[in-house]
Amino acid sequence: MYDDHYGLSGRPFQLTPDPDFWFDTATHRKAMAYLGYGLSQGEGFVVITGEPGTGKTTLMGHLLAEIDRERLNVLKLVSTQIAADDLLRMVCAGLDIDSVGMSKAEMLSAIERGLHTVARSGRRTLLIVDEAQALPIDSLEELRMLSNFQAGGYPLLQIFLMGQPEFRQTLGDQRLEQLRQRVIAMHHLAPMDTDEVEPYLIHRLSCVGWRGKPRFTNDAITGMHRWSNGIPRRLNQLASRVMLFGAIERIDTFSGHDVAAVIADLDSDTAPLRSIPTRAFEERFPEREAKPVAVEALRPAPAPEPASERLERRIGDAALNRRIGELEQQLQQQDAALRRVLTLLVDWVETGATPSSPDIASLHGTAA
Repeated sequence: MYDDHYGLSGRPFQLTPDPDFWFDTATHRKAMAYLGYGLSQGEGFVVITGEPGTGKTTLMGHLLAEIDRERLNVLKLVSTQIAADDLLRMVCAGLDIDSVGMSKAEMLSAIERGLHTVARSGRRTLLIVDEAQALPIDSLEELRMLSNFQAGGYPLLQIFLMGQPEFRQTLGDQRLEQLRQRVIAMHHLAPMDTDEVEPYLIHRLSCVGWRGKPRFTNDAITGMHRWSNGIPRRLNQLASRVMLFGAIERIDTFSGHDVAAVIADLDSDTAPLRSIPTRAFEERFPEREAKPVAVEALRPAPAPEPASERLERRIGDAALNRRIGELEQQLQQQDAALRRVLTLLVDWVETGATPSSPDIASLHGTAA
């Protein structure tokens, strides 16, 4: 909806990670430097952590768009509590190895042969594990064992681990001492600073044909950073709702007041239901008699109305109220005219006086 109103070719603030919208913040630039360093070393582990929504998936998508696939064979796994054996089977699948019926020893042997085959083709193999915080200790140890495979003194496999902040605590486990010794680079993605928010918004808008409309005032930018805490996904969520609000209200420049209104709607959408403190109420107002609770009160509360529908309803209510006001004013005018006509008619009947020209004109006007 708002993309049509502002003349954009697409949605600039979608929540799905998209490398085409890559924005080079200070923390993402540093992460890319560490990943590039890791690739140049061709061995060991590189660990990237960050809060949900800080752009880990977008970062990896940007990296994969930059690397030379003719020189690097990339395997990507998304971890969801994968046991050690299942992890090996997923690596086998990435190397086009049929692991059905294989034991663990057979899978390890097949993976080593597969890595040698890739190496003979002139490529190295990179394994990227996303959501690594969900991996059990045994699975992480299995990854360390895979990193031992070599050919002519050169490692056959390099591993990048992407995870949420708690993954750093997992790495601190004493059972992972040998894995920690093989981590050659580690970086934590930090939230954006306040002065990065406006360039970020303009960059994403420019990717879909932005021509200067809409714009954001300084207090709007400050409010958006405060609510999102500098997390890109939360900023996208807020910016998308702000622009929807702007399309409905015909706003071309967003102020801090506009952003605050949208934030209030967002917060109300996610606010938890509050229970009524019955005992405290009775103690404060003992004179009130306890009454049986109606059946309707026990029914679940209706789902909160989405903010977009609430905005549209408000606009519709405002237009309806204006129309009602116009009709009431028109009725008042007609009532006053009718009283004037009745007065003239009564005078005419009682006195027999002929109405003056203006009075006759008013009679005709009222009749019309």
